[in-house]
Amino acid sequence: MAHYAIGDIQGCYDEFTTLLATIGFNHGTDTLWLTGDIVNRGPKSLEALQFAIKHESSIQTVLGNHDLHLLAVSYGFGKLKRGDTISPILNHPDSKKMLGWLQAQPLLVQNATHVLVHAGLLPKWDIEKAAGLAREVESELQRSKARNYFANMYGNRPHRWKNTLEGYDRLRMITNVFTRMRAITRNKHKLDYEFKSCPDEMPENLIPWFQAADRRHLSHTVVFGHWSALGYINNHRVIALDTGALWGGQLTSINLATGETAQVSSQGGLNWKTAL
Repeated sequence: MAHYAIGDIQGCYDEFTTLLATIGFNHGTDTLWLTGDIVNRGPKSLEALQFAIKHESSIQTVLGNHDLHLLAVSYGFGKLKRGDTISPILNHPDSKKMLGWLQAQPLLVQNATHVLVHAGLLPKWDIEKAAGLAREVESELQRSKARNYFANMYGNRPHRWKNTLEGYDRLRMITNVFTRMRAITRNKHKLDYEFKSCPDEMPENLIPWFQAADRRHLSHTVVFGHWSALGYINNHRVIALDTGALWGGQLTSINLATGETAQVSSQGGLNWKTAL
């Protein structure tokens, strides 16, 4: 029995199934964590989502920003973008069932040694704090509250976490940390939503969230995706797994017990200059 994690699929279904075959994944005995963003921009978002639902007994995912975008659009909020590939899901006869399954997925999953999120954790959040904040958003995603949540989900403010935040400002900040964060300011740990490149190109006033000196979640190794420009990282209690399969890179897996990795190359790959 092995426990794996795989980075952002984003509709790269053929690469995903090839990678599962490469590692000899057994749905009867093995388990798998996905870093979120199962869907969007890749050519087979529908197939990737259907596969995850079919194998939910062995596959667990967290919500990513593209997953939330799909849900928001289904509720009538947000707009379909030029590179989106979520229409086959929205127009499918089983759309309501599939979207209901996706909406029920968490923002954070943990075991005794690892915690899974899409984008990251703020340095000042320990695991218990982060799990509690994730549950606040997950509660809003229940059907009776979801419409108002998605109506208020989009936006870049506030930039900085405060325990006193309330209402949709609080929920939006929590959501943005879990699903959109990359860079933060050195001193006050404000989120910078614009920077998306690699750390070597980062302005002096910014640092990657996981390089903050005062991280309070070092009891666990944080497994995350979202930031494809990082490439694969496994050090300092973080494992970054988005290696850009969507953009012509690779799709990466790791055995969380042994640290053994496997990769398959993109079978297509988008040009970010024209796809975004």
